[in-house]
Amino acid sequence: MKTILNLTAVATISAFSSLSLTPVAQAHCEVPCGIYSDDTVFTDLHTHMDTIEKAMEQINELSKDPGKNANQLIRWVNNKELHASKIQEIVAQYFLTQRVKPSEAEKDKNSYLLKLTQLHNITVLAMKCKQTTDLENVHKLHNTIDAFRKTYKAGK
Repeated sequence: MKTILNLTAVATISAFSSLSLTPVAQAHCEVPCGIYSDDTVFTDLHTHMDTIEKAMEQINELSKDPGKNANQLIRWVNNKELHASKIQEIVAQYFLTQRVKPSEAEKDKNSYLLKLTQLHNITVLAMKCKQTTDLENVHKLHNTIDAFRKTYKAGK
């Protein structure tokens, strides 16, 4: 009987271990709640870029003695990946899904295409930030997001 209770307890714990009791905050949902503003989203993008830049600097410094710094290197690489992915998610979930609409092409096709091109470039640069520790990629990402912000705001 004791063995059955222990197995039941293990099965119950295993079933609940895949559930997270910690709430997870998402950058934005696809419900037009009006909580998030464009300015807040751009601030978030810049925070992610700053974090990527700091991570790259740390990775480059810690790589001078990788044996001694292996754990910290892994943590910084994971952090860099996470923040680059968050930028890609914001582009896809906020701008492409909700803010830059295909109907804009009817009014100003060139502006619409420029926004799409800039958003695509942001996504690619975020990917390059995942692939390397070349600070030039994060600087290009910063400049491209700033250029997109100007283009985006001009249409508002």
